[in-house]
Amino acid sequence: MATEGSALTPGEYIRHHLVHLSNKKQESIVDFSIINIDSVIVSSLIGALVCFVLWLAARKSTAGVPGRFQAAVEMLVEMVDTQAKAVIHNAHSRKLVAPLALTVFVWIFMMNFMDMLPVDLIPSIWHAAGPAMGYPDYLRVVPTADLSTTLGLSVSVLLMCLFYNIKIKGIGGWTHELVTAPFGTSKNPVWALLLGLVNFLMQMIEFVAKTVSHGMRLFGNMFAGELVFMLIALLGGFASLSLGGGLFFVGHVIAGTVWTLFHILVITLQAFIFMMLALIYLGQAHDAH
Repeated sequence: MATEGSALTPGEYIRHHLVHLSNKKQESIVDFSIINIDSVIVSSLIGALVCFVLWLAARKSTAGVPGRFQAAVEMLVEMVDTQAKAVIHNAHSRKLVAPLALTVFVWIFMMNFMDMLPVDLIPSIWHAAGPAMGYPDYLRVVPTADLSTTLGLSVSVLLMCLFYNIKIKGIGGWTHELVTAPFGTSKNPVWALLLGLVNFLMQMIEFVAKTVSHGMRLFGNMFAGELVFMLIALLGGFASLSLGGGLFFVGHVIAGTVWTLFHILVITLQAFIFMMLALIYLGQAHDAH
């Protein structure tokens, strides 16, 4: 926080900003009983806002010459629909998958966009209100910089892949695929058993690897971006503390502007990549090996 940052060392400032507002203190690296309240609330509010905006666009759409808002939404819808058609050839599935992909893209973009706000803007407000209400003085406002959020999204994609694997191929067809792909099978019972075990193991590794990498990619990029903004914010802090603060302030402004302009591309690209990977994985669930 800007007001508090002057009393903290750079290391303490960054560590403080990397702590979530949680239901309890984390005592181990893996603790599934911990809920990051800030990520849940911010992502839920942004999700509700995204659904409202898309609903508003659909409600106000006309057959005549569209306004700027409708035109922008139509371009976005057309882009997502084109990508869905290229990957998922089942028209019935696209009726659910394409709108879902659109929602995911806009939702993740808006969650990423929270990184564009000044680092201390919302946390400083919480610093004044949170402790007064008995809550810890911690708050992070970028849900996609939280691994639990991004892995939650990727696990949701995994569950949809499992659903479509069973729906399209049937439980028998999918089970057969699990033990025959990618290395095939053999007429020899012993070799068939061994290949079945290897194939099943490879399929499980593939599902886990795709899910983990799907969530980790988004988390890693957004966490790094958030950290860079914190480092840039420290330049502003040094500018207010040092006699030669003018140079630090100029550096703060230049670095902040350049990184913000670059980060607009990053947050858009990360949302697009997550959406495209989700479509590709769902498309693979429709295809037989």
